[in-house]
Amino acid sequence: MRRLIPWLLAAACAAAVSSARAQAFPPPVGDSARRGYTPADVHFMSGMIYHHAQAILIAGWAASHDAEPSVRTLCERIVAAQTDEIALLSRWLATRREAVPRPDPAHMMMSEMDATHMMPGMLSADQLAQLDRARGPDFDALFLRLMIQHHQGAITMVNQLFAAGDGEEEPVYKMASSVYADQTSEIERMQRMLVADIFAPTTPK
Repeated sequence: MRRLIPWLLAAACAAAVSSARAQAFPPPVGDSARRGYTPADVHFMSGMIYHHAQAILIAGWAASHDAEPSVRTLCERIVAAQTDEIALLSRWLATRREAVPRPDPAHMMMSEMDATHMMPGMLSADQLAQLDRARGPDFDALFLRLMIQHHQGAITMVNQLFAAGDGEEEPVYKMASSVYADQTSEIERMQRMLVADIFAPTTPK
């Protein structure tokens, strides 16, 4: 599965330019369309690609790190949903002739990762290494704690966007609102999973 992650990230960006995505974000027409979004919108949409790419990376470890079935199901949902969103984010940027990030999964594991690509809540190289070493129940519990942190960072990005008066262009507003709702819901789900302590090893009778 881990060998598939770079392919998934690349495919997400490549899908952004396919005709199948054309109906999602119509290309802007003339100067009037360009006035509909701001530099902060571009920063948000670009930053969310890096943010989602890291979530896809670590969620893709579930099978190889012996995650519990409910954690694997959660990870599969994260990979599917955020791969689709990367395609939409990339399409939005491409149709406005803005730079489209293409995150390198291997680079995310390095301590010298460009600070400009580190969005709120993203895991440090040390946190990634710690998670990569974990297996079974240890992986499950640590993954949930770190993914809660990661999701909270995405919510922070949305709050910062709206607090500054940006995010008014309809596609940006819809994307930000969707991220906020989805990540809030998943945080609540992960918190319940942690409280249930379903990952503790079974005590032999």
